Amino acid sequence: MVELDGIAPAIAQALSKRGYSELTPVQKAVLGPELEGRDALVSAQTGSGKTVAFGLALASTLLDGKDRFGQAGAPLALAVAPTRELALQVKRELEWLYELTGATVVSCVGGMDMRSERRALDRGAHIVVGTPGRLCDHIRRSGLDMSNLKAVVLDEADEMLDLGFREDLEFILEAAPAERRTLMFSATVPRSIANLAKSYQRDAVRITTQAEQKQHLDIEYRALTVAPSDRENAIINVLRFYEAKNALVFCSTRAAVNHLTARFNNRGFSVVAMSGELSQNERTHALQAMRDGRARVCIATDVAARGIDLPGLELVVHADLPTNPDTLLHPERPAWAVPDARASAR
Repeated sequence: MVELDGIAPAIAQALSKRGYSELTPVQKAVLGPELEGRDALVSAQTGSGKTVAFGLALASTLLDGKDRFGQAGAPLALAVAPTRELALQVKRELEWLYELTGATVVSCVGGMDMRSERRALDRGAHIVVGTPGRLCDHIRRSGLDMSNLKAVVLDEADEMLDLGFREDLEFILEAAPAERRTLMFSATVPRSIANLAKSYQRDAVRITTQAEQKQHLDIEYRALTVAPSDRENAIINVLRFYEAKNALVFCSTRAAVNHLTARFNNRGFSVVAMSGELSQNERTHALQAMRDGRARVCIATDVAARGIDLPGLELVVHADLPTNPDTLLHPERPAWAVPDARASAR
């Protein structure tokens, strides 16, 4: 069993049951005594164990010295994530982490039946996980009672601002009780994140683990410069050269995803697509096809990138160059970038 000061026994037992023998750097950092009951701004890359980290950070606040939760009512904690996939992944992680505490975790995400979500909220929840737009809808329709919230978590905060969710996040934070904890987890901390933290956090503890500062040195990055007309053939050659059992190809637009998916199908690749225009059911089936080996290549928009959980992913190709270096360094987007000649000349 994982035995560390600051971890509730039921959660330590859940960690042990899950096979944890040691916590990651960010998980250890959030258990420091200086963070107890305080707001935090945490630099944490996807893959660093940050979902478990904020689950650990919240436990003492939510359980308040008890071993188990009482009957579910208005939620005690709210976790906000940028995409449906990431929100549902966070829900799954918190469910096993809090399983032995009797916690009820409910999701509210775009693309799902809002009436079913409303019924789940009416039945009561201890923790709600959702995407910004859908959470705002429930708050405006009086479906999500924020009055008992003790904590709000913004997961992938930089991504949410990049996607244009600032107004939604401000609405959610302003609807929450003033006396609450606010934890922000962000792969990067640009000025926009610093300003958001300054506006909605109180004397926040800044956490940056040494492991996060190394920018995932276990990932190899390579770049190919090709003519625009040769881009598709270059990507296909990379996939065939490495023969990775699974690969992600990122595009900047939905149209590019649809185009490459059709071309790759014609070239005999087992391929699935991931973009915002697909329904949640279609996106779920696409990911499952990758996990069980029915598909080898997933072509996705950058917007769909975070929250794609593919254990053992071997290769990532950027069909379009990311718009900033922080996006390229994101651990779910490593390896090959295939810019055209014009892009490389800038």
